[in-house]
Amino acid sequence: MFLLTPEPIDPTSLREAADNPHAGAVSIFEGLVRNHHQGRKVLRLEYEAHGPVAEKEGRCILREAIEKFDLDYAGATHRTGTLEIGECAVMVVVSAPHRRETFDACRFVIDEVKRRLPIWKKEFYTDGSSEWVGCEGCRGKQH
Repeated sequence: MFLLTPEPIDPTSLREAADNPHAGAVSIFEGLVRNHHQGRKVLRLEYEAHGPVAEKEGRCILREAIEKFDLDYAGATHRTGTLEIGECAVMVVVSAPHRRETFDACRFVIDEVKRRLPIWKKEFYTDGSSEWVGCEGCRGKQH
């Protein structure tokens, strides 16, 4: 399951989705909004996404992870909209019979989500400026 949502991520429901008596390990990755980036103080973030494309590609990434790492379950949720410092921006949950596969799968999923999905992050700084981050096509749109 891959989901984009403007609502806060519910870690309990994501974790419960991974329950399976066949699984000996569950790994969880939570990406949190931090208060700094490259030496600048961050106030908040905004995420925008091309929803249908991001969700379709997100499901592809999860299927790839299940096959590649022989997982029992893989799920991920990514926030959109305005997020404050400390909020969860993205969560990945995977389960498998053994821990190594779950660690490797979590890294694979988050790296592929960041690389392949049309999700854009804008940082707002304490000096009143803002900037799109990790968005090469967005360069020049700084405020």
